[in-house]
Amino acid sequence: MLKKLGFFYLFTFCTVSYGQIGGKYTYQFLNLMPSPRQAALGGKTITIYDDDVNQVLFNPATLNQDMDNHLALNYGSYYGEVTYGSGSYAYTYDQHLQTFQAGISYVNYGTFEGYDENGQATSNFTGSEAALSFGYAYNIPYTDIHIGANAKLISSTLESYHSFGGALDLGFLYIDEKNDVNWALVVRNIGTQFTTYSGIYEKLPLEIIAGVSQELENVPIRWHLSLENLQQWNLAFSNPERATTNIDGTTNEEKVSFFNNALRHMIFGVELFPKRAFNLRLGYNFRRGEELRILEQRNFSGMSVGFGLKLNKLKFNYSYSRYSLGANTSLFGLTINFQE
Repeated sequence: MLKKLGFFYLFTFCTVSYGQIGGKYTYQFLNLMPSPRQAALGGKTITIYDDDVNQVLFNPATLNQDMDNHLALNYGSYYGEVTYGSGSYAYTYDQHLQTFQAGISYVNYGTFEGYDENGQATSNFTGSEAALSFGYAYNIPYTDIHIGANAKLISSTLESYHSFGGALDLGFLYIDEKNDVNWALVVRNIGTQFTTYSGIYEKLPLEIIAGVSQELENVPIRWHLSLENLQQWNLAFSNPERATTNIDGTTNEEKVSFFNNALRHMIFGVELFPKRAFNLRLGYNFRRGEELRILEQRNFSGMSVGFGLKLNKLKFNYSYSRYSLGANTSLFGLTINFQE
């Protein structure tokens, strides 16, 4: 039983997380990108303020009345049999209470072959995780400051082990309308496990993200810059495959510079025609690109592209994210505007 669970954890931590901070926390699926637009811009974009109801899943402060009666559904395939998706819906009760949002995120890890401690085959098993969220935002009167919160209930089933937990996201957004610049700060996944898998409490993937974006004055482009994992400065690790050996046989580990480590906190994205019916998106995740690059070979790790197409009440979104030569992901999304 313990061998089966250990294998399962090894697999899931390699697929749904990456980098030095991967594998240290439970409920890692909370960091998956909730929508194709997010994924195409490199991920963790927290400054989008329009009618995209998916955005609330990553920054609750972006919830606004333009999202009223919008429903978004997203689906993607990860590695192997792993699939995941999300949904988000917003509703404006009245002008005073503004807008509420409800969302769901899930991941299904597929089927695993079970073996006992002697290596004998047992029954197959599965694993899945899901989070239900409820969001609310408030515009401070007579200011351009928006604050918001998401409350999440989390359920996880890994083979015969179950866990239940709760988390809170806190978001801040300042809109500089004169210069068309948005500033944002988010603290995600503040919470705990209510029940554990086997009596040991594990930490949730707490993360602090800061971001800024601007739409250029005479060009139909909006750029986005996000600084991820600000709660932990050192995100780098020495890759043993990049170690060098001197002629005397001495092995030198890879040295990660201050500048290289700083870059690993950065995600940059660009939207072309952000306010039109057809949008093009491009993003680059510096940490993903650095950690998954192959020496002496260009494989474009960290790059992501996508587009959005609006047809009356429907908007279709797609993203393609490059991880490595043998591991790329696509995410599909559909948003329905019941208000029009």
